[in-house]
Amino acid sequence: MLYYEKLSEPIEQRIRTDLQNGTVPNLAFDEANVIRRADRDAASVWRTAFIRDIDKILHCPYYNRYADKTQVFSFYKNDDITRRALHVQLVSRIARTIGKTLHLNADLIEAIALGHDIGHTPFGHAGERYLDELLRTHTGRRFSHNIHSVRVLDQIFPLNVSLQTLSGIASHDGELELSEYRPQPLDSFEEFDAMIEGCYLDKANVSKLVPSTLEGCVMRISDIIAYLGKDRQDADKANIVSVGCFSPSEIGEYNAEIINNLIVNIIENSYGHDYIKMDERHFQALAKAKAENYEKIYHYPATAEKFDAVIKPMMTELYETLLKDLRSHNTDSPIFTHHIRYVNKAHYAHATPYEQTEPNQLVVDYIASMTDDYFIDLHHHLFPDSAHKIEYKGYFD
Repeated sequence: MLYYEKLSEPIEQRIRTDLQNGTVPNLAFDEANVIRRADRDAASVWRTAFIRDIDKILHCPYYNRYADKTQVFSFYKNDDITRRALHVQLVSRIARTIGKTLHLNADLIEAIALGHDIGHTPFGHAGERYLDELLRTHTGRRFSHNIHSVRVLDQIFPLNVSLQTLSGIASHDGELELSEYRPQPLDSFEEFDAMIEGCYLDKANVSKLVPSTLEGCVMRISDIIAYLGKDRQDADKANIVSVGCFSPSEIGEYNAEIINNLIVNIIENSYGHDYIKMDERHFQALAKAKAENYEKIYHYPATAEKFDAVIKPMMTELYETLLKDLRSHNTDSPIFTHHIRYVNKAHYAHATPYEQTEPNQLVVDYIASMTDDYFIDLHHHLFPDSAHKIEYKGYFD
């Protein structure tokens, strides 16, 4: 039987009383303190600082590409299985539900949520892993999708997105669960840029990033809440494992239970505080459920083998060929005609011409920008006789 927790009577009554009396906690980030690289994009009464960030992200040329990027399950022609576009919407909705109840800045939360995966590769975390290996082999530098999301919104397309939004995106790592999240103030782009560079040099630094706002903390835990049960639903649709095969849990077995019960517990333990917190019982249940997802879904042998046997060599071939084309200045190559020109066509002023970016970084920018289908089409275009083929499962397979 499904089980949905409710807020305790004291907390619910406190929230109601605060709303009625105008005594709500004042913990939201103050938009008067927003920091941008360039002294422009001033807020107005109808288009506030983080609404401007939301608009910038929604209209970023790469935002459309969320729609055909793998969330977890790559080799399916099935619109009922989650793609990354839906994931970011689910994260946004969950985080704004929590944020509104805690009286945080819902627009900042939405901006972080909508932008957090915009730098993700095709083919999910497997694609991220292969691209990281290639970049490290060639340059010693590392690739992480959250750091690349910052690069997309701050460097490839210099959109003048706020420090607060970019910090939340950089530190959103939904693979690392904590029972309590406390923001760590960040006062300048100089400090932020040094942190980002540290992540390129040592991937271990990514897990050390901490959101600079409570809004970023809410979004970080919401990333886990959004995928934990939804991935179980998708695994069931993909006939990998049925939802009913997961262990009984304090937070529920089904997506709706998991979302409800974790949101309720976070509000219960965070309202009026300068941190975001779950109690130990719910935290341990979340950690256990996440570990079971890894065991039964993410490390599913047949899928992992298919990634290694097909996607990895395809990405290697693309990377090496595009890099060679750049170095030989083959302007007929897709990296010139379909990537550099595409970026330049957006008419954002770069500090130096985009094509003068270090060649490996240009290749990484291009591959990371691709949707799954774009990646496959480009590979077929460059290697029409390749033995590497992807066979999809359709609705009726």
